[in-house]
Amino acid sequence: MTKELSPEELDRKNTMITNVTANYKQVEKSIVNQLYMKHDLHGTTVGSEREVIWSQLFEMMIPKKFVIESSVFIIDSIGRVSKEVDFAILDETYTPYIFRYGRIKFIPIEAIAAVIECKSQSLKPKYIKNWAKSIKLLKTSDRSIARFATDIILGEGKGVKSQKSTRPLRILCALRENCNEDIKKHFDFTLLASKGAGQEEQIEIAYRTDDESEGTLFDWFKSLNFHDAEMDSDFSGKTIEKLKDTSLAQYEVVDNKGKNISLLTFNFQFNQLLMLINNPLLFPHRAYAELFSGKGGSE
Repeated sequence: MTKELSPEELDRKNTMITNVTANYKQVEKSIVNQLYMKHDLHGTTVGSEREVIWSQLFEMMIPKKFVIESSVFIIDSIGRVSKEVDFAILDETYTPYIFRYGRIKFIPIEAIAAVIECKSQSLKPKYIKNWAKSIKLLKTSDRSIARFATDIILGEGKGVKSQKSTRPLRILCALRENCNEDIKKHFDFTLLASKGAGQEEQIEIAYRTDDESEGTLFDWFKSLNFHDAEMDSDFSGKTIEKLKDTSLAQYEVVDNKGKNISLLTFNFQFNQLLMLINNPLLFPHRAYAELFSGKGGSE
């Protein structure tokens, strides 16, 4: 039985909740004001500053097991290379960088948990479509060899059955007036900053609810861990039913007036999905060795 809070404990709880929510609202306003100030003062030269502002938001939220890298190219063991990604969230605990020297980084898809595109100027639908396509085409490999506590896992269809082929979450960070529905459909989340005359500074956050994901945790689990792969038929029972009954909408946090505290809501939604991916995928060292073997010329 849960012990009821004493009057002193209840007061401390309410104070804590008030302070945390107030700080999230303040952070939201600060981010929006910075984005619009940079945009107004610098115009088309805002690129790197814009990325820093958005990356600081994600640094507030992600667990320490993840790192944020800017200006990366993502590759797979087949040899596909993505368009440049403004910044990526990855788990570098077990997965090696394929190449890292200064600002040039080639990172395997198996390590990537999320990719973020940051825009403050007009968004070109054709560019965004091609950018998203270059991410979607990347395939994780199951040709891994790793020791588990009770066994040695040899991949190639015999690995971890709950994670056959992962894909990163695709996130867009932009100004609201520069984004439309044709742009949004290429992303899992859109974070759109807005600041109009007489309007409160806010970041509008939306997630996809289409054929790929209707918003339940089961839809997200299937989409993120079985990308272009068949899901095992023996996934059933109470756990799956619980996932099907749980939606991202249930993670919404509102204040005492019923208004969505958007960044706190996104914090819980985003981190819940990161736990469903639980990167990194077992890394297929042999597949990448074969990709590079015999290909490069000597000086």
